[in-house]
Amino acid sequence: MGFIAYLILGLIAGAIAKAILPGKQGGGIIATLILGVIGAMLGGWLGGMIFGVQMDAFFSLSSWLCAIGGSLIVLIIWGLITGRSKKTAA
Repeated sequence: MGFIAYLILGLIAGAIAKAILPGKQGGGIIATLILGVIGAMLGGWLGGMIFGVQMDAFFSLSSWLCAIGGSLIVLIIWGLITGRSKKTAA
């Protein structure tokens, strides 16, 4: 899958992950979409390493599941980081 396809997949996966995991993770829609792209790349890497999933097809269910899972992981980590920094600042 090409770079542009990863961007599109990551943007959509970030929006889906935000819908699954609503809350105050910090940042707005732009930050969520950027985290989605990072999560899609992380999910693709983890899916390849752990499960042997190949991220070669845009419309593959395994590609989408790995991208959404990676986006959820990144959003959770981002929420922990931003939540911790807000508590210490107050």
